[in-house]
Amino acid sequence: MTQHNRSLVTGLTFVATLGGLLFGYDTAVISGAVSAIDANFIEPLNLSETARSSLSGWTVSSALFGCIIGAVIAGWVAKRLGRKGGLLVAGALFLLSAVGSAYPELGIGPIGGMGPRALTPFIFYRILCGVGVGIASMLSPLYIAEIAPSQIRGRLVSFNQLSIVLGMLLVYFVNWAIASQGDDAWIKSTGWRLMLASEAVPAALFVGLLLCVPDTPRWLVMQGRSAQALQILIRLLGHGAAQATVADIEASFRVQTDRVAPSLFAFGSRVVVAGIMLSVFQQFVGINAVLYYAPLMFKNMGATTDAALWQTIIVGLANALSTIIAILTVDRWGRKPLLIVGALVMAVAMLALGFLFQARLVGVGALCTVVIYSAGFALSWGPVTWVLLSEMFPNAIKNRALAIAVAAQWIANLFVSWSFKVLDGNSVLNDLFNHGFVYWIYGVMSVLAATFVYLYVPETKRHTLERIQSLWSRSGSTA
Repeated sequence: MTQHNRSLVTGLTFVATLGGLLFGYDTAVISGAVSAIDANFIEPLNLSETARSSLSGWTVSSALFGCIIGAVIAGWVAKRLGRKGGLLVAGALFLLSAVGSAYPELGIGPIGGMGPRALTPFIFYRILCGVGVGIASMLSPLYIAEIAPSQIRGRLVSFNQLSIVLGMLLVYFVNWAIASQGDDAWIKSTGWRLMLASEAVPAALFVGLLLCVPDTPRWLVMQGRSAQALQILIRLLGHGAAQATVADIEASFRVQTDRVAPSLFAFGSRVVVAGIMLSVFQQFVGINAVLYYAPLMFKNMGATTDAALWQTIIVGLANALSTIIAILTVDRWGRKPLLIVGALVMAVAMLALGFLFQARLVGVGALCTVVIYSAGFALSWGPVTWVLLSEMFPNAIKNRALAIAVAAQWIANLFVSWSFKVLDGNSVLNDLFNHGFVYWIYGVMSVLAATFVYLYVPETKRHTLERIQSLWSRSGSTA
């Protein structure tokens, strides 16, 4: 690639990864506000232990219900509006929900004067934001995969995961900076609103920059605009490679005989099932329970609010550094080895953390296991799952298959995030295991994830998107 090509690809990737940054920002922003949300909306209801934990878990994870909706409609949005148009919709939802979540009383009552009655509009805005996250979680890596040269595609798609992690790290610092402006009472009355409203800043930047980028060549070909696609590809790849790429894209769509869409299983069930299971396992290893509730987890270890937020920042730094390593290695080491090794590292860390909690040895050693776990995820299942999902599905079924896989991911995320609060808040389990039981579950899931990848997922590094679809028709489960 020439310097001009490289600069253009990098610039387009940067804009698309802002969708990932907002994905990460929204995932983690709620972690600093959990206690305030409970205090303002849930504790005044005087519910039983189980009902209180369940409602708290639903409130925190309600955005994930929106993510499921967003993931389900993302394929339709990507086809009708294009990858760029879909990302613009996501950006607008991020912007609207940031303000609405921070001030759910807007338009219906006095700010701070509605108490638990503001819980319903708060959940509505969180679900709305989730729709944006669900769309962006599919379309950001898809946009990058469709504009990236094949030899660096894995690295560039991994930048989306880095941006997710950096979004989390950024909001950890933002939450800490806001929390340091007052005591716990101020955080519960005012600070939590500023935390949630802060998301409006990157959301506005995302929308503004999206207005300056083109749509992807593959979508343009799908719309019968091959000449426009060719001009974009010439700028991205050079004239010779652009002509060949347009021909490959057009050939890959000819499976749609007489414009009738092929069956979802036109290329066999294995590719669809593999995509769904990769998505489910990425969540069942427990990463988002750790990310959503990291401050709570560290408080369970005996940390103060300020110390818990700083320990959360340490985890975020480990996450970011490990993601950078993954970006540098995914196109050299391959997708499959990284997934297997990462899952085994997470398994050891989670099983060890469960035993440390049960034995009440929750000092520096427990913090280290959380850091190792986060690093293991960031080196593997964080970025590599998105790389695989963006490249594994044949063009003719990509919109539907990717939407189903991402929807499955958000359903699994919702279940894990809700169930963590229920299990971690169960007094019977805590009497027996002192908060350790749930981490053993995540450890076992990590072992199962490694086994699944070894048996059923093929290696896709250095293949073109059109070439990858032939991998799924090969015999043998460890292709």
